[in-house]
Amino acid sequence: MITQLALDPGFGSTIGRGIGAIALYAVVGLLLMVVGFYAIDFTTPGQLSGLVRTGKPNAVIVTAAGLFSMALIIVVAIYSSEGKLTEGLLYSLIFGFVGIIVQVVAVRLLEWVTRLDIGRLIESEAFAPASVVVASAHVALGLVVAVAIS
Repeated sequence: MITQLALDPGFGSTIGRGIGAIALYAVVGLLLMVVGFYAIDFTTPGQLSGLVRTGKPNAVIVTAAGLFSMALIIVVAIYSSEGKLTEGLLYSLIFGFVGIIVQVVAVRLLEWVTRLDIGRLIESEAFAPASVVVASAHVALGLVVAVAIS
């Protein structure tokens, strides 16, 4: 008795579409994270990218939280698209940009309400507990926007 191992005729095209979708979502995700980083950098006193490169702990914490929250928004936008590639990419772009705007405005509002000097905070050589508050605001806003999408 000879047993044949056969693949579904559409297997190859399904794999190809899946790989293409992964690549497109990766490009959109990377684009949004880069735009998000520069939006945070642009609206934060000092040069955030330089502070991160030199290892300023508070700048690293705030930046990491901002990027993590952007990823939450992107993941939920992708998940909410229910497998529809074009809609998923558009959801990701639209909600990603909205998330960036909301984050930047809300963090600046937090800075104003709490009277935190974000510029001085992120430039500090020493860890400042207030950076955890700013980072938490980024993650909390990312969660709110992500849930609003779904």
